[in-house]
Amino acid sequence: MSSILTGIALTKQEHGRGGAVLQNLQVGPPRPGQALVQVAAAGICGTDLHILDGEWPVRPPVTVGHELSGVVMAVGSGDDSTWVGKSVVSEVFFGSDGTCNECQDGHRNLCPNRQSLGSHVDGAFGPGVLVPVQNLHSLPASIDLVEAALLEPLACATGALCDPAIVNPGDRVLVTGPGAIGLLAAQVARAAGGEVLICGRETDRRRLEVAEKLGLATATEVDEPEAFDVVIECTGAAAAAAACLTAVKRRGRYVQMGLFAGPIPVDMNAVCLKELTITSGFGATPSGFRRAIRLAADGSVNLGALITKTAPLSEWEDIFAATRRGDGVKFLFTPDR
Repeated sequence: MSSILTGIALTKQEHGRGGAVLQNLQVGPPRPGQALVQVAAAGICGTDLHILDGEWPVRPPVTVGHELSGVVMAVGSGDDSTWVGKSVVSEVFFGSDGTCNECQDGHRNLCPNRQSLGSHVDGAFGPGVLVPVQNLHSLPASIDLVEAALLEPLACATGALCDPAIVNPGDRVLVTGPGAIGLLAAQVARAAGGEVLICGRETDRRRLEVAEKLGLATATEVDEPEAFDVVIECTGAAAAAAACLTAVKRRGRYVQMGLFAGPIPVDMNAVCLKELTITSGFGATPSGFRRAIRLAADGSVNLGALITKTAPLSEWEDIFAATRRGDGVKFLFTPDR
């Protein structure tokens, strides 16, 4: 297999809004400790929109994209050659020092010296990507290689909800936001035994229909104060956060997964008066990936139902516009070969 891949890549050329262009790129060969992965598919994340808008820290020029699946083409000198030819997904975080408490505890996502694929280090919107061998996770044959690009956001959901376990069998669970993270979190909560209701707006009708096809109960508004054992906020909207604080039971659990555009007013008195437990999750951990792979492999989580369209990188402007409009749930790029 080749140790160098060439093709079109979408790169962020400068700080600030815009500055994204398609260009020919050569990726590889891998250095010791690295693997060269030929990208099969790469998902668009809300972070990618923020990167293009100049609202997320980047180190340009950098190839965008961090949700990927692919096949290992080569590894660096001295690395385990049995990885070559395997179908894989990769963790996002690079450059962790390995010595801090967070790294030692298996949470490289929280290392103060971490770097991220697709913002600090060249990412997956191209023909291939170089990643640390330690970041690789092998895929079982039961998981479709293109659908596997959704395992990274699924791993974010499993990390937030399973480490430690948030949902108990029989819990009533409210999920706000029927986007990709919301739909994945809802499926993880159901797999844990929760009775799940996913809530969106009228403008989310297309996404709510996907939820219904997954067998999830849906609503466009919830008027049930203190009715839910667990609330999972996946929109990053202040109004949704407020609704969750109202909907959660006393001594209930509030999970914040959506990222807000900036500081928001929060009724902290509700946290105190209800004795709420508030948790969250940032990025995906190694254990989060392992759980995500198991849930997708055994059919507990349906990844394919969330894919609205798969398109070549040459259509990136149209696909990013559709993502901004919320025309579907998840859009994937496949490299222009």
